[in-house]
Amino acid sequence: MTLLEVTGLTRRFGGLTAVDGVSLRIAQGETVSIIGPNGAGKTTLFNLISGLDTPDAGRVQLAGHALVGLAPERIAALGLARTFQHGRVFGNLSVRDNVLVGAHTRLRAARRGLPLLGPLAELATALLRPAAVRDEERALREEVEAILALFGERLLPRIDAPAHSLSYANRRRLEIARALALGPRLLLLDEPTAGMNPTETAEMLEVIRGLKGGGLGILLIEHKLELVMALSDRVVVLDGGAVIAEGLPAAVRDDPRVIEAYLGRRHSPETATSPTPSLTQLTLEVAP
Repeated sequence: MTLLEVTGLTRRFGGLTAVDGVSLRIAQGETVSIIGPNGAGKTTLFNLISGLDTPDAGRVQLAGHALVGLAPERIAALGLARTFQHGRVFGNLSVRDNVLVGAHTRLRAARRGLPLLGPLAELATALLRPAAVRDEERALREEVEAILALFGERLLPRIDAPAHSLSYANRRRLEIARALALGPRLLLLDEPTAGMNPTETAEMLEVIRGLKGGGLGILLIEHKLELVMALSDRVVVLDGGAVIAEGLPAAVRDDPRVIEAYLGRRHSPETATSPTPSLTQLTLEVAP
């Protein structure tokens, strides 16, 4: 089943075309990685898919639902969750409450009501706390603990600590945990291992690999090519906002167009005087 279908997506900023006619598909349970040099349009593509920006042309469908023009919260309610290139957490909230925020689209007992009466009903529900609200809160708190346990001992022992006290790597983990609390069909991860050392990166690889086993569709932006090759079912390469290659990780890794996009024409097989190394070998030397 096709989970996400992007067709001819285009976004221009003045004279700059940041995303140029991009099309891609993700099936249920599939992991697809978006790679490319800095400025290739990867994060802009994520913003268009998740509703933070509006395309100039093209369409996006999630499980048959058209997303273009919908507000981000409506898209989230349809089952799309994302993280950001620069981790965003609520610093003054506890780890637990940060993750609970991610479940806002799933609330039933405390669901927002009519536009005019809704705020009053919400206030009354918060003050009176009927049994349905208490039961839902209890179930969500148990779910939060299960989500945090996916990250080993990194977050669960800190469940009541304020998010601002966490290390940078733990804030990245917390952001993913919050996205998982939405119960998504599709998870967009924007550089989830940025700033992590090799040990932390290896731990995150295992976490994402575990999510794959649960049937979740994942769209991943990542500069660490060894992680991309280990996790991806397919890889899509962007350069100048356009797709220049797509396919299985091994085929994309050795594609001359991809190597040239990352490191310039002097490294392509047509111009090299010695055998050209693979993309993984090259980017291990230059990746941020």
